[in-house]
Amino acid sequence: MGVYSIGVDLGGTNLRIAAYSPEDGLKDTIQLSTRRPEGRDAVLLDLCEAVESLTARFGGSERCRGIGVATPGPMELPEGRLLNPPNLPGWENFQLRQELEKCLKRRVIVENDANVAALAECQLGQGSEFKVDSLCMLTLGTGVGSGIILNGHIWHGMNGMAGESGHVSVNPDGPLCACGTRGCLELSASATGIIRMAHERIALHPDSDLGDLFRTNPEFTASDLFDLAKHGDRDSIQIFETLGQAVGRGLSSLVNSLNLPLYVIGGGVASAWEMFAPTMLDVLAQGSSLYRLTDPRRKLEGRMANAETHVVPAKLGSNSGILGACLIPFTVDVPVAMLPEIAAR
Repeated sequence: MGVYSIGVDLGGTNLRIAAYSPEDGLKDTIQLSTRRPEGRDAVLLDLCEAVESLTARFGGSERCRGIGVATPGPMELPEGRLLNPPNLPGWENFQLRQELEKCLKRRVIVENDANVAALAECQLGQGSEFKVDSLCMLTLGTGVGSGIILNGHIWHGMNGMAGESGHVSVNPDGPLCACGTRGCLELSASATGIIRMAHERIALHPDSDLGDLFRTNPEFTASDLFDLAKHGDRDSIQIFETLGQAVGRGLSSLVNSLNLPLYVIGGGVASAWEMFAPTMLDVLAQGSSLYRLTDPRRKLEGRMANAETHVVPAKLGSNSGILGACLIPFTVDVPVAMLPEIAAR
């Protein structure tokens, strides 16, 4: 009998549920809109019905290893209790794992979405490419998330909050973040931060190309700014250079602290890699003596002979979240999810 898992990628906009096996990869995927305006119960109903649909399809001939759920943080682990997730308003202090187990009558493992993306990149993406089992991943999306994989396992810290690198201050004189810290990485390296910087420039130079973009498309995105930068717009280029400086400073701290062989940059903003990576790597080299000693771009006599620190774009793209959720049941030491269905609570 084959073994498969169910993965759930619960986001503020989209809800993806998939069946996965190590032999076949993603066997089937269900994608839905997250009915967030209709409340938690509507979202949980959609989620549970999709999981039951997949287990009914594959359960006759294969055995379910378990159900992994990736969701935005912050959260308390392993309890799976959401604290105050900004992408899921109204879910404060919600016992997500407990409620899903009550509905599905199966053991559920809840994880931070940045952690599972890092796990997927380690096992199926750049980690496999570089043949390493430890890495740190930054996801530059609506916010900035991060995950740390050590020796093939997610590093959680004492209560699941390890790796909150998006809220490391890279500019002490910068704007105040919602977390209470000034100049957080998230404020300069997220899609939200990019749009904020663009509006600041438009206010100063309304007759610029950015101003024209705003007048024709008031809801412009980070992708629109990337297109402008590729066509030589100086304001847009400088925004991505500011992003590169911020990520370079953040990476300097991570490289000096973690000394890992691989750092992966993912999320939607990473598609603009060519616009911010040169600045990012230059700032990283300035800020981290450890990176200078292990920079693969340097000649051998200028660095350590048997160590390299690689900084690369993510390989799995938008599939990292759902793949990581599917992988979670295969990483637990004791396959408790393969036990018979748990009793209703």
